[in-house]
Amino acid sequence: MTGTPHPPDVPAPVPDTGRDAPVPIAPGTILWDIAGDVRLLLSLPAALVLQVAHPAVGAGVDEHSVFRTDPWGRARRSLDSLQLWVYGGEQALEEGRRLRRLHRAISGTDTRGRAYHALTPAYYAWVHATAYPVFLRAAQYFSRPFDASGERRLYGELLALGRILGIERRDMPATPEEFWPYFDTVIRDELERTAVVSELLDPRRPVPPPAGAGPLLRRLWPVLRPPLGRLHVFVTTGLLPPAVRDRLGLEWTARDERALRRFGAVVRTVVPLLPERLRYLPRARAARRAART
Repeated sequence: MTGTPHPPDVPAPVPDTGRDAPVPIAPGTILWDIAGDVRLLLSLPAALVLQVAHPAVGAGVDEHSVFRTDPWGRARRSLDSLQLWVYGGEQALEEGRRLRRLHRAISGTDTRGRAYHALTPAYYAWVHATAYPVFLRAAQYFSRPFDASGERRLYGELLALGRILGIERRDMPATPEEFWPYFDTVIRDELERTAVVSELLDPRRPVPPPAGAGPLLRRLWPVLRPPLGRLHVFVTTGLLPPAVRDRLGLEWTARDERALRRFGAVVRTVVPLLPERLRYLPRARAARRAART
């Protein structure tokens, strides 16, 4: 999420017909610009909450994920995988296949008594679809809002990225105009405050210090964890679309909104001033350097 997330002089990606083989994400796309920016770390938790608010996805994470016993390791592996999708070139295609193999064994019964499988197209596509509204909302606060052309380009790139993950074109709305009725329907008919949602939005959730933390951080962690937990939940809640907050029974006041906008102003002022080694995640930084040379 940079100060120029949708430059008009950069061509859109090759159209995804839904029949062609998936194509790696290339330099010059919006995703190439925003998916490795450190501000991504602020928005990913909101996408995760959106995902696990779906009963099938929430049940799969509740029953099969190690997010409780190894939260930092789980987060690192997910972030590494996401970075591969965008910056991995041909490796992105193999990562997409690996993820589908990994999800073949994930099945069970959700909170509504319905059988689920992680690769059921509607559920698998929902996980991917959550990126679009969260990217748009994060840009409003932490960089600058997309214009209509940028929103359309971003959605087209996410469809292309979905092909890398094995999501067929028929499983996703074809355009932004079709996306929003689909999104509203899922919110109304499916989303609920699952057990995983409640845990992720609990600022008192017992999270251990990061793996490999030094002695000083471990000693300070009992002091640092509460305010960091509150900030994490605050930003995550604020980046959820208002209709989702209402559906999940999450309180958000005008005072909260003003505070998030102040926080966002600091972020969008400071991050563009950072050197590249601090502004971009390692794989993105390496890919950007390779693209320049």
